[in-house]
Amino acid sequence: MDDKTDLFDKIRQQFDSAPYPRTPLEDNPKDNPNSLYIHNLVTAYYLRNQKVIDPKDKLILDAGCGTGYKALALAIANPGAKIVGIDFSEESVKLAEQRLQYHGIDNAEFHVMSIEDLPSLGREFDYINNDEVLYLITDPVAGLQAMKAVLKPDGIIRSNVHSALQRTSFFRAQELFTIMGLMDEPDPDVASDMVRETMGALKNQVVLKKNSWGKKIEESTETILANLLLRGDKGFTIPELFSIFRAVDLEFVNMVNWRQWDLMDLFENPDDLPVFLGMSLPEASTEEQLHIYELLNPVHRLLDFWCGHPNQGQSFVPVSEWEKSDWENARVHLHPQLKTPEMKEELVLCLTQLNAFEISRFLPPVSGFVAVDSNIAACILPLLDAPQSMKAMVQRLQVVKPLNPVTMEPTTAEEALDLLINALTGLDRFGYVLLERVAPD
Repeated sequence: MDDKTDLFDKIRQQFDSAPYPRTPLEDNPKDNPNSLYIHNLVTAYYLRNQKVIDPKDKLILDAGCGTGYKALALAIANPGAKIVGIDFSEESVKLAEQRLQYHGIDNAEFHVMSIEDLPSLGREFDYINNDEVLYLITDPVAGLQAMKAVLKPDGIIRSNVHSALQRTSFFRAQELFTIMGLMDEPDPDVASDMVRETMGALKNQVVLKKNSWGKKIEESTETILANLLLRGDKGFTIPELFSIFRAVDLEFVNMVNWRQWDLMDLFENPDDLPVFLGMSLPEASTEEQLHIYELLNPVHRLLDFWCGHPNQGQSFVPVSEWEKSDWENARVHLHPQLKTPEMKEELVLCLTQLNAFEISRFLPPVSGFVAVDSNIAACILPLLDAPQSMKAMVQRLQVVKPLNPVTMEPTTAEEALDLLINALTGLDRFGYVLLERVAPD
């Protein structure tokens, strides 16, 4: 048995003895809007093409489904889609099947197989979710190649690897516990208890303990296994990740948590940078900007990304560069994950009381909160039922706000359009609304 096969068997043994995640069967991701937002096909396809797609009848693969919690999220976030899950752990697949049956999801199937064997399924997928897996594969290039082989031409892959910069303390812990022999302990509970004893015996100022230990980790065997005792774990930098894209001939689409990778957010005053930064940063490539971010602020455990076949994205004009004529003919959608009875109830209440509407309560932003005044909220209300043309929204705003409060003159269509442009630009940046540029009649 070669080293790669031996490691593969050890990783599979770990997940057979301790299936991951250990999320209780009854837990439902419907109460986690951020998770559903990430797993909704609409999000990734909009970022790539500035078009809104219907997930109905799409074929989705959860490659490395584990115990099925993410497969359940994919099913809930994409009503009408078919879910196929695969995992090399037979025990995990059994739990995944039980989970989806428990929640009444019947449009799903699961297979015990490795990612490298995906082509044997003989199917092509619109979307592939490969979460918390790629960094465990001996050859990530081969893993992505196998997924690419079963991806439709315009399909999208979501995958991730561990950050080499953010996760360095855990890699040191894994090396330590390999030397101590804990990685070969067949009973995960015994191994976890020995980690607790070791860390508890160390002084608090010992660097490894300071950076890789705490109450939250200590209390969870699952967290210990997924961090300090994770077999096969590897870290990557952005340049290493992009090198993998080039090796597989895949095109980077975006980071899954793209709002948390904005380089300008790291500066006190992004509009007044030192001259050399102001000149050089805008000229940097996407890869360079992401790498600069991780060097300055390595806070992301995962380098979580979307990618796809090269040259399949539809060209579009970014919203920030739209002309007035683009706005006048635009179609406005509310993100599907916001179309909930709870949001509608709160929106109607705010309109009744003429209060501002805090939309971020229903899909939290990176930080802070996002709200719109009651006039804009009134224009959002119809979006809960169907997309609206910008012309219809302008007309609605003129009815809701008939007078300019300063001049007391009737609100013109141009004034209403400007108010909506300002509001919708911000809501689009946070992903609350989706704006389609439509050719004029």
